[in-house]
Amino acid sequence: MRGDQWHLRYLKVAEAHRLSAGDGVTVAVPDTGVSPHPDLHRNLLSGIDTIPGGSGNGQQDRDSHGTSMAGLIAAHGRGGTTGALGLAPRSKILPIFVSPPQSDGAPDALAEGIEFAISRGADVISISSGGASSTRLDRAIGTAIASDIVVVAAAGNRPGDSRVTYPALRSEVIAVGGVDHSGRHATVSVAGPEVDIVAPAVDIYSTSYDAKYSKGEGTSGATAIVAGAVALIRSRFPGLPASEVAHRLTATAVDKGPPGRDDQYGYGVIDLVAALTADVPPLGFGSATASAPATGAPSTTAAGQPSDDGNPGSVVRGWITLGALVAAGVAWVLIARRRRRDEPPPRISR
Repeated sequence: MRGDQWHLRYLKVAEAHRLSAGDGVTVAVPDTGVSPHPDLHRNLLSGIDTIPGGSGNGQQDRDSHGTSMAGLIAAHGRGGTTGALGLAPRSKILPIFVSPPQSDGAPDALAEGIEFAISRGADVISISSGGASSTRLDRAIGTAIASDIVVVAAAGNRPGDSRVTYPALRSEVIAVGGVDHSGRHATVSVAGPEVDIVAPAVDIYSTSYDAKYSKGEGTSGATAIVAGAVALIRSRFPGLPASEVAHRLTATAVDKGPPGRDDQYGYGVIDLVAALTADVPPLGFGSATASAPATGAPSTTAAGQPSDDGNPGSVVRGWITLGALVAAGVAWVLIARRRRRDEPPPRISR
């Protein structure tokens, strides 16, 4: 089973696990429920059913989809190199049964699941679905964002979806597209201006119900993989706000397609090791936050140093220093982007 999980080698998961394994992070999975698979059960919390027909705690899956997504995030395997392995094998899964087997779920059922995740202190919400919205669902996602939860959602699959679906189309949500074995845009994945990041989406092996395993394709699996990556980042940088977690993920991605962000790849393919090790300037660095000081206000000075308030030369020096910092930040982004584009894509053996 482990050998079939090609995405683990592609993303250098073993190297990433030397830095973070998801300790202390809870990932909510509102889906078809999550079965207590032998490769996953130690990381499975008691959840909730928001629709009839489950076990009451989210731990029943008669579809396989929810268990597959949870396994991609947090499967711990069976020791050594046997069994399925998730990207964050020491994170916890909060299972939420919101969608009936082989059928579409209702927006308000998903909303209730998200509300439950918020109340239970989830750090990440992984939504491997897309479709209609509702007032309650829109409000629930907004509350999750305001609660410093990273929300990750599938961009959508072809055929069927012609554009990025809700809730991935919301700007505050990390919209996930897919790539194939070679790192190229997967034909199953939709494209659009809302796509933020991409991850493996073809021949994805994971856990399933009744202690079985699954093989699937689509942006659902890619979304769960990205949610696992977010769990690694939140575990390694526990004080990092959700917006900075998303920024770290996109800023360190391996750029694909035309330089910079594009509709097929977003900012690029996730790079776990870079996301866990890179020195990433914070959001807003070099932006318009450095507006002109008010009349009579002193220029910025180092702590403990006297201010040269009223000295025109001081103001000029302050702006020169600020300009140098801005230039340094821009240079970091440009160098990182160009360096990452010049690197060959990861290779796998099949």
